[in-house]
Amino acid sequence: MAFDRTACRLLPRIGLAFLLVACAHDPREFPLRAPVARDQDLDLVKVECRDEAEAEGLKKAVCAPEPYESSFSWDAADNTIFRPISKFFQVDSYGEAENVNAFDEVPDSSWFTNRMGARALDPEQAALGFCADGPVLEHDPADGAWLIDHGKDNGANPGFRVNVNGTKYMLKTDDTQPERATGAATIASRMYYAAGWWSTCDSVVYFKKSALKLKPGLTIKANVGPPKVFNPALLDKILSKAGRRGEQYRAEASRWLPGVPLGPFTYEGKRSDDPSDVITHENRRDLRGARVIAAWLNHFDSREQNSMSTWMAADEKNPASAGFVRHWYIDLGDCFGSEWSVDGFSRRLGQSYLLDFGHIAGDFASLGAIERPWERAQREPGFENFGYFSARDFNPDSWRGEYPNPAFSRMTERDAAWAARIIARFTTEHVKAAVRTGDFTDPKQTAYLTNVVLMRQYIVLRRYFSKLSPLADVRVDGRRVCAADLAKRTGIFSNASFHYSAHISRAGGSAALLPIQPAENSEVCVNLGAPSLAPSLPANAAARYVVLRINNGAAPGPLLIHLYDLGAQGLRVVALERPTN
Repeated sequence: MAFDRTACRLLPRIGLAFLLVACAHDPREFPLRAPVARDQDLDLVKVECRDEAEAEGLKKAVCAPEPYESSFSWDAADNTIFRPISKFFQVDSYGEAENVNAFDEVPDSSWFTNRMGARALDPEQAALGFCADGPVLEHDPADGAWLIDHGKDNGANPGFRVNVNGTKYMLKTDDTQPERATGAATIASRMYYAAGWWSTCDSVVYFKKSALKLKPGLTIKANVGPPKVFNPALLDKILSKAGRRGEQYRAEASRWLPGVPLGPFTYEGKRSDDPSDVITHENRRDLRGARVIAAWLNHFDSREQNSMSTWMAADEKNPASAGFVRHWYIDLGDCFGSEWSVDGFSRRLGQSYLLDFGHIAGDFASLGAIERPWERAQREPGFENFGYFSARDFNPDSWRGEYPNPAFSRMTERDAAWAARIIARFTTEHVKAAVRTGDFTDPKQTAYLTNVVLMRQYIVLRRYFSKLSPLADVRVDGRRVCAADLAKRTGIFSNASFHYSAHISRAGGSAALLPIQPAENSEVCVNLGAPSLAPSLPANAAARYVVLRINNGAAPGPLLIHLYDLGAQGLRVVALERPTN
């Protein structure tokens, strides 16, 4: 508890001993307790029921949050023009993310689940993504096995929904870049999921046209304009652009999400009808830090329309069941070099907003003298289907989506470093396994994409491990405290860059130097020595509070490990901090 030092000056008659104790600084910045590992938004809640009209004119009770329909045109205009203007006049200020625990991590929630790094995931497990939780479509099904019961609404790639044995899948085909979009959605969805975000089960499938059976009376809704009738002619048009292997067409099959769909989530604000949605979305680290994985894979189409919220009822058969809202990333087919019909736009994707006032002002002020990276962009000969996706001129700091994203715009150094620590867990084998799920016909395409993804990962890690400490995976081994150096493990800096040092401060006292003990797998350990405190001291006594400071020499910021020395009961880590210096 903080003590009012003014009171110390106003109490001259109190004994000196009492003053020394009362006015002393309490070193215990963190209490003796475990960090928050699970967010309350996973708790089941009940929402107010409402009547909703059915197609037959009848009404039924719906006990879930109301669906939200997002306008692509308005979202683009609002985030490009109106929101920046309003925030400018509001003198918008913000600090660090709010959903961060004492270990500088994000607890498991309806938005994010700690997977890669939190537990061992071998490459093949990680490459399964959400597909590990249910069925996937088999290649080359029998004639008439897939019933088309819905057209694909919105999105850049054409498609339709099929119902197979009661499980629904959205099928999307490639457009002008053979195999890229279908492979990209499959690969990126699994990488997002392995990293911790909720994403769809997307898989590449091959099928004959005879496997499809069209339900009469279907329509399809585009991004703009009125709905179109989904008839055999439209199906032929969709399939005409699909990749093929002999008689079989290629598509991406996205398994229908569980729960009741509620429409996209937003990157700012909160849902008024979700009692558990208590943190404004732009202040969530998982949404802010998602900018880093989006930059890595060049998911420039990271707007709210490419997300989904679903109501996860505890009892699906009970309309009034309690539940919670889960948040998903969908439609990741723009990753890895999507192109538009206008080459000038394609070159800028990931480098500039579609309407970038900052770049416009810079070009105006310099009379066009600034050479922009998209002016140097080139397609790699033999790999043109990946467009301009490369590591050349890739800068994570200056990466941009199609238009400003409210959460991305608030990303801090700590948010980015958190995401980088997750991305560092993807080994070369993890990336290879993920890219193999893209099922490219030419193995050279698989090798090329793997190489570019790894090079971009290297650039991301060099940037975000250069300021804040990349030490992580803190563990206690007897009287030793160990941490893994993710920068050294990933080889992004030369061995000469690392100069380790450790200092310890007990009960708020002066820092003392301790020797570093190198360990296997890029770990460093510090031995705190034999216990010296009286066993009778309370476990949470200030005298037991220890702060261990470890520098790796490559990043100016240290890792601060806050712990309690419980003597014979061991060391208890209660917090991790990564200050800038």
